Amino acid sequence: MNALTKFLKDYSLIELLKGMRVTGGNLFAKKITVYYPEEKTPKSPRFRGLHALRRYPNGEERCIACKLCEAVCPALAITIDSTEREDGTRRTTRYDIDLFKCIYCGFCEEACPVDSIVLTDIHEFHFEEAGKHVIDKSHLLELGDQYEQQIAQARREDAPYR
Repeated sequence: MNALTKFLKDYSLIELLKGMRVTGGNLFAKKITVYYPEEKTPKSPRFRGLHALRRYPNGEERCIACKLCEAVCPALAITIDSTEREDGTRRTTRYDIDLFKCIYCGFCEEACPVDSIVLTDIHEFHFEEAGKHVIDKSHLLELGDQYEQQIAQARREDAPYR
């Protein structure tokens, strides 16, 4: 009896008919299409995109070369070299982020004691030349200067206290 039911199941194509029922049900359903460059979908408020280095209002860079972001990076994507200035403070001479290695976890942002490195909501970036996937300090500061108002606004909105 068991062999007979198996034979009937195999040759009556019940599974095929079940699959065709699912296909037919979705065939006439309303389609959801986003025409990307013209239409944008909403991003999560927790989205983490391209990195940027911030400056203080007086124009001095915030990074104090503590290297916490380099130490906490699980992908080892951050490389920092530093030197001590004449006034005794440390500043970075090299701050590189390899975007191919980066997993955009946000640990560097959380570890920074002076809120220097931030992950912006910029997600539309690409590389046209070989080697451009490593962003250096000057480019990170340029991005920070360009998007400082958006970054500061996001920081005010996300503040746990007011």
